[in-house]
Amino acid sequence: MNTHPDDTKRHRVGWRLAPGSPSLAEVHRSIAVPKNLGFWRKLLAFSGPGYLVAVGYMDPGNWATDLAGGSAFGYTLLSVILLSNLMAILLQSLCAKLGIVTGRDLAQACRDHYSKPTAIGLWILCEIAICACDLAEVIGSAIALNLLFGIPLMWGVCITALDVLAVMYLQNKGFRWIEALVITLIVTIGACFLAEIIFSRPSLSGVLSGFLPRAEILKNTQMLYVAIGILGATVMPHNLYLHSSIVQTRKYEQTEEGKREAIKFATIDSTTALMCALFINAAILIVSAATFYSRGNHEVAEIQDAFRLLSPMLGVPLASGVFALALLASGQNSTLTGTLAGQIVMEGFLNIRLRPWLRRLITRCIAIVPAVIVTALYGEGGTAKLLVLSQVILSMQLSFAVVPLILFTSDRHKMGSFANPMWVNVLAWTTAVIIIILNGKLLADTFGLTDLVLKLF
Repeated sequence: MNTHPDDTKRHRVGWRLAPGSPSLAEVHRSIAVPKNLGFWRKLLAFSGPGYLVAVGYMDPGNWATDLAGGSAFGYTLLSVILLSNLMAILLQSLCAKLGIVTGRDLAQACRDHYSKPTAIGLWILCEIAICACDLAEVIGSAIALNLLFGIPLMWGVCITALDVLAVMYLQNKGFRWIEALVITLIVTIGACFLAEIIFSRPSLSGVLSGFLPRAEILKNTQMLYVAIGILGATVMPHNLYLHSSIVQTRKYEQTEEGKREAIKFATIDSTTALMCALFINAAILIVSAATFYSRGNHEVAEIQDAFRLLSPMLGVPLASGVFALALLASGQNSTLTGTLAGQIVMEGFLNIRLRPWLRRLITRCIAIVPAVIVTALYGEGGTAKLLVLSQVILSMQLSFAVVPLILFTSDRHKMGSFANPMWVNVLAWTTAVIIIILNGKLLADTFGLTDLVLKLF
């Protein structure tokens, strides 16, 4: 085992239970980080986990809100995308710190801190959220296959199951291979949207002013609703579990100095990767604003509608194809990380191990079955509604991941000298409250509770 003989005793301090098996045991501390490397080579050695996390911030579930925001309100909501990205950077840095300092991922930390019934309840909620997220990614990939190759949506949903084989093959070759594939797909998405920006020729002054917050967002009810959708669905709960696990694939020194260095490089890695996600999310909104809003088409919120309109409106035959290619890369990237998150959550909460291929097959089947049924019965309209439902389910689970994360990383009994300083706690709890309120509002609006309350009072 790669752990120090005194690890169990040391990690038990502040926890109800001693740690079980290491997170993702087959790749735990499998990537060596030599001591004598310079800054840039050491940063390269630590780089990778942040990009797997960043994938969740640019998955197909986010595309609809970005498209709707750009077509309806131009560049105004770019400031909301920036704010949500800053929140994500803070929360993901806490995840990295939790994993590095305690040797536990967030699921293991919940299991070792809470009573067994509470841990089981959190696990069930998390599994539902992961399946919902996986559902959005499966549908996104199926839509892309339909748009690019004319493959019927139902068959496209089935084809996405093959990514399980890709993950199995790459993980057997080493975790670096999975990271390399994810980064390649992110570069593909970025290149596609860079091309779309060039095609759409947005207003530079409009883009720059869009990143400045405006009171208009709070005053305009429709704009606020879309802003809540962007903010509320940005931070994915499975990313918090994923990041706290995969930072442990690095074999750093198990000393205070070694952990501080690991936290520093892991934070740089995730921050850089999330800035890439910021570019892609902002690019979707910018292209939508420059293409649709500027031409008076203010109601483009569906991915299929954007695909059909891009080439004719821009006069560039390639524009729609490039858009669909980016969507396919986004969907496939997200399914790769989603299956890893499913494995981490089950093993972490329950302290049991299934064969990785079996765990991923179960996760994929749970997502594919409802997607196939809805697609067969309702077609495109059904998949669009399923995408919305998946985001609602994710919103419901988010606070159950964010609150424990902040509680654990601010606890000196668990974190020692690595516990959050006061200013980080203030920012983290402010972020948590904003996310909880916005997700609550999103849920209330989705189920019509807001109108009911207003009628009553």
